[in-house]
Amino acid sequence: MKLITLLTCAICLGTVHAQEPAKPVPLFNGKDLSGWKTVNPAFMEKWSVEDGSIVAGNLTDKIPRNTYLATEKQYEDFEFRCLFRIRGDHATGLINSGIQYRSIIKGKKIIGYQADIGKDWWGGIYDEHRRKKLVKGDTSTLERVLNPEGWNSYIIRCIGNHHELYINGVKTADYVEKNPKIPSKGHIAVQIHSGGKAKVEFRDLTITEFSK
Repeated sequence: MKLITLLTCAICLGTVHAQEPAKPVPLFNGKDLSGWKTVNPAFMEKWSVEDGSIVAGNLTDKIPRNTYLATEKQYEDFEFRCLFRIRGDHATGLINSGIQYRSIIKGKKIIGYQADIGKDWWGGIYDEHRRKKLVKGDTSTLERVLNPEGWNSYIIRCIGNHHELYINGVKTADYVEKNPKIPSKGHIAVQIHSGGKAKVEFRDLTITEFSK
């Protein structure tokens, strides 16, 4: 009888352990760019760390071309979170950024989904170097809580073929991928878009991976 009781307890404990929720893991140590690399190695100097944030641009010089700083690891089912801030003079050109996810790197090009950042693009899903805009961000509620040149939060949640984007807790995009040929695993990357005199900052980047 005691043996049966012990075995029952062991099974129960094993079940509880297996169902423990996934925990967020930092993607950025706040000090240097360990674990990150530029898609084009020549652009590594465009990215730096300032005051605990990943930074590109300086508000003085125009951004000559798109540059991406990507994680060395790849991720499939996950919830990504970060704080971000983008600033710039719109009179000088496009002030825009984004967060790549489930993206593949081919040579000096990154291909995949992008959670958009910037005026007229907030919260949409763009398919970089592939199918272009997939979902326009719903900003009907977001515009009430968005801080256009201040700090905002982004959540990207991908489980299977279901994608959800949130800015400041407001859902801006809900997308189901129907093409089974599109990769469901890839890098996460932060971007600064070519155009005007801009500066983008990312901090408190974390990821929670979900097992299948």
